[in-house]
Amino acid sequence: MEIDLLLIPMGARYAEMRAAALAAEDAGFGGLWTWDHLRDTDADHSPGVPEAWTTLTALAEATRRIKLGPLVLNVANRRPGVLANMAATFQQVSGGRLLLGIGAGGSRRTPYAVEQAAIGLGVDGDAVRAQRVVEAIALIRRLWAGEAGFLIPDPLPPIIVGGFGPRMARIAGEHGDGFNTQAMHPHLDELARIAREAYAARGQDPATFMLTVFAGLDDRWLRADSRARQMLERLDVSRLILLIGPPFAPEPIRAAARFLRRD
Repeated sequence: MEIDLLLIPMGARYAEMRAAALAAEDAGFGGLWTWDHLRDTDADHSPGVPEAWTTLTALAEATRRIKLGPLVLNVANRRPGVLANMAATFQQVSGGRLLLGIGAGGSRRTPYAVEQAAIGLGVDGDAVRAQRVVEAIALIRRLWAGEAGFLIPDPLPPIIVGGFGPRMARIAGEHGDGFNTQAMHPHLDELARIAREAYAARGQDPATFMLTVFAGLDDRWLRADSRARQMLERLDVSRLILLIGPPFAPEPIRAAARFLRRD
């Protein structure tokens, strides 16, 4: 299981994110992620939110080894055909290090509905947003398969679908290469089963399906002998993504990596 970091972008500065990326790569973390949001819900006390793709592309130029990905892109914010080209371009910039996380975006019940309204986009119902993910993946794969004149990523990045329920887990298995959800999700084992069974029904080897989960950066996830970590190992989780907020002081990142290496 790879251990990754997610840099929470709310209130962050790019210089801080760059320093954290370099510290994470130097410390031996496997991947680096950030959220695809444009607005801080704490709007009265925040300098804003760096945009995910721009930040990740800059970090790809600053780093050499570590995997990079958005967790996860709201497919409503970027037309899928443009996103396909963005991902292919990112593979050139990064030398093939992209993990492409995509999802349906927040529902009307979340604070991020305000963000969508502010940029002139509505928030559709759950079924409509889920179907948009299916359609986006289909178009992206068609363009990557060799549509004349379009840039093809080398290698093809895995498409990891984010979600919290059976519908998105099934979509991940039927159309994606992986599924992302909360490490402490009460039904994590069931969601993993749904996704892998759907993946196998496509004729794919379920052992190659990427199950990724996210959690806060604390001891229960750092210690390999903890019950939390052992639970993830039993479920054959591919990547554990640990969240850290600004200002991303490098020393805690290095300390966490030292803790992991002791295990």
